[in-house]
Amino acid sequence: MSYFAQVSNGIVVDVIRINQDVLNSGLWGDPAQWVQTSYNTHGGIYYIPNSSPPEPDPDQSKALRANYAGISYTYDSVNDVFYAPQPYPSWVISAPTWIWQAPVPYPDDGKVYYWDEATLSWVLVEPQPGVTE
Repeated sequence: MSYFAQVSNGIVVDVIRINQDVLNSGLWGDPAQWVQTSYNTHGGIYYIPNSSPPEPDPDQSKALRANYAGISYTYDSVNDVFYAPQPYPSWVISAPTWIWQAPVPYPDDGKVYYWDEATLSWVLVEPQPGVTE
């Protein structure tokens, strides 16, 4: 079985797991509206199924359409990729991963931050009183 995303006007409206021949029967609508997606592909990399932590597969020919499709994702038929909705207006999509990137890199200090679109910066999440790190 494989995963398929139903695409309408470039937007994913459904994702199902189904055999190709059953999908081709037309019982789920026009088969041309369905595009195969890979549950194990993220950021253009195919990961070994059920590996923890995720481990890239040596056979990257299995990587399919950059990312696993989700409801409301965009299917870019020109580049033949799926990508998530834009999280903030200032973020830009980055090929070949097709993952949104902030205009400022996330701090690499082990602390937790959230994005503030008004200031275009990462803001430190302050620890709550009584909570230890």
